[in-house]
Amino acid sequence: MPKIVLCFPGGRHKALTMSYDDGRTADKRLVDIFNRNGIKGTFHLNGGLFEAEDRIPEAEIRALYEGHEIAALTLTHPTIARCPDEMIVHEVMEDRKRLERIAGYTVRGMSYPNGSYNRRIKSMLPSLGIEYSRVVASTGNFSMPDDWHEWQPTCHHKHNLMKQAETFVSLHKAQYLYLMYVWGHSYEFDLDGNWELMEEFCAFAGGRPEIWYATNIEIADYVKAFEQLQFSASLDFVYNPTALSVWLGVDGRITEVGPGRQVSMTEAG
Repeated sequence: MPKIVLCFPGGRHKALTMSYDDGRTADKRLVDIFNRNGIKGTFHLNGGLFEAEDRIPEAEIRALYEGHEIAALTLTHPTIARCPDEMIVHEVMEDRKRLERIAGYTVRGMSYPNGSYNRRIKSMLPSLGIEYSRVVASTGNFSMPDDWHEWQPTCHHKHNLMKQAETFVSLHKAQYLYLMYVWGHSYEFDLDGNWELMEEFCAFAGGRPEIWYATNIEIADYVKAFEQLQFSASLDFVYNPTALSVWLGVDGRITEVGPGRQVSMTEAG
């Protein structure tokens, strides 16, 4: 029986994703830094606050975040653990509707406004079309999420970012999947006067062929595609019913299982 493990695209075992909230004008500088270094981010926006002070104007959002992910943050950013179900439904669905009209694609990711969530809210989100939601509490490590609606990042950018990056880049044991997930607010760099921190981080962590640079939803979709693979009972072959390619390590050899394809595991590689 072959030994089969999930790999990131291209057979990689490391991935980096970034997550930034509120859609403030400092996102323009942050997106430029990401783009110059080949890094992808997810940007969580309040669809009801585009006219608020220091926010990216609605007319500029689609072009600015092209190549990144636009995700939800609720319509008006309430502390939703204190809200009734009806208000939560309104806040999430109206935010999605407004963002989708701008983005031109389905918005399926979210972060919790003010870090506010509970089991009740988590149980509601799948029926509201939300595939994942990021929390504030960080792990300090590079583990994959085991609860997509309580997705813990590695760290806020204020918390030992370069030390974390150096550790992440040095990781080499291919028997593990490593995910570095950084979150924050772009305006914090203005407040703290330390844009050089993000410049240094992206120059150091970006442009590395061994790292998969992905948005939050790309990671969620990819792992869920792996979970939908249909393996034979003997693990002799696998069928991929999804629209995404999935890469597997099969007895140490990298194998791509393309969309709609059945692949022999005994002849993989």
